[in-house]
Amino acid sequence: MNVLILIGVLFISLIVIVPLIERSNFRMSNEQMGKWGKWILPMAIVLIIVQIIMYMSRS
Repeated sequence: MNVLILIGVLFISLIVIVPLIERSNFRMSNEQMGKWGKWILPMAIVLIIVQIIMYMSRS
């Protein structure tokens, strides 16, 4: 039941957020995207490591 609630909330939030982003006319230059891009992968790796540590400490 929790999975269905979670999927429903995510679906509704997408229906609301996507049109808002499209109307905002927010644009990033290639330089800005490059700056953000070099931080995304290391932060994702850190997040995965933290999640693994939290999962292992629960057991």
